Amino acid sequence: MQPNDFQDKLLTWFDCYGRKNLPWQNPVTPYRVWLSETMLQQTQVATVIPYFNAFVARFPDLPSLAQAPVDEVLQYWAGLGYYARARNLHKAAQLMMAQGRFPDTLADLTALPGIGLSTAGAILSIAFNNSHPILDGNVKRVLSRHQAIAGWPGSSQTSKQLWAVSAFLTPSERVADYTQAIMDLGATLCTRSKPNCPACPLQDSCQAWLLGRVSDYPSPKPAKTIPSRQITFLMLRNSLNEVLLEKRPPVGIWGGLWSLPEFADAESAMAWCVSQHMTVSQQQLLPSKRHTFSHFHLDYSTLLVDAQNLTDNVMDVRQMLWYNIGLGKGLALAAPITQLLQQINDEDDHG
Repeated sequence: MQPNDFQDKLLTWFDCYGRKNLPWQNPVTPYRVWLSETMLQQTQVATVIPYFNAFVARFPDLPSLAQAPVDEVLQYWAGLGYYARARNLHKAAQLMMAQGRFPDTLADLTALPGIGLSTAGAILSIAFNNSHPILDGNVKRVLSRHQAIAGWPGSSQTSKQLWAVSAFLTPSERVADYTQAIMDLGATLCTRSKPNCPACPLQDSCQAWLLGRVSDYPSPKPAKTIPSRQITFLMLRNSLNEVLLEKRPPVGIWGGLWSLPEFADAESAMAWCVSQHMTVSQQQLLPSKRHTFSHFHLDYSTLLVDAQNLTDNVMDVRQMLWYNIGLGKGLALAAPITQLLQQINDEDDHG
């Protein structure tokens, strides 16, 4: 199929069935496109919509994001995962403000933290109507099937092939609609499982369909054993129903978020309590739970300790604060910590 035929069929389908009322499409601005594309990395549209709406209500434009404390930005990102995205957004916004403009070239955009080739291409195409290919997860799937390109799309060789195909098929006109159309096709019809091939405008030229091998493309990521790590959280509670929280380092898992102090095991957590000269009135080891990241499983137990004689000296070494479970302070909390605190609060309410 020639690029013109591919583009015409896709755009005709988009005009009838494409998504045109997503929050970031009304209005379309470089800032809103950038924010939405960043949020949509490895995250589904239905999940992103409420986060996007809340985020732009608080940070409606580039200056408001750049001027906000990073802790507040993380608070509005909490629960969305991959927190480096939020830190990079904030850092990039500050750099843009220092430059005095929102970049409109591929080189300038990709020089900013958190903006790769595909995100930059989407910004340039949708917000500036400049012709640039993209290659997000949906587009990889569409092109892998249409061209019957074998190999895992994340490998350098397959990725290079897919970028070449994407560039070959990207038009010079109606690029904003085309970019949205090919993403929509992957999100709504050419889905990972149970694709709706009979409704696809590209069915007649799709090599995977013609070969009867739609489910074989794209090739899955090579299997790899995901390691696991065991830790114990200390939920230290005082007589005011406050829990001690610790701010995590700016890099690594849950970077910059507030969490419970972390120890290798329950014995180490209790040893720390003893070192702080606390009077422990009750302790309970909660059942172990698992939280899965992209590259490892985190198996964690929680040691709930009610203690007295607590003084602020427990906060001298680490960056810590007391957090009222019932009232809350609007902190950016790691998702498992939010769940644990809610669980304890619910048990107290029904106790």
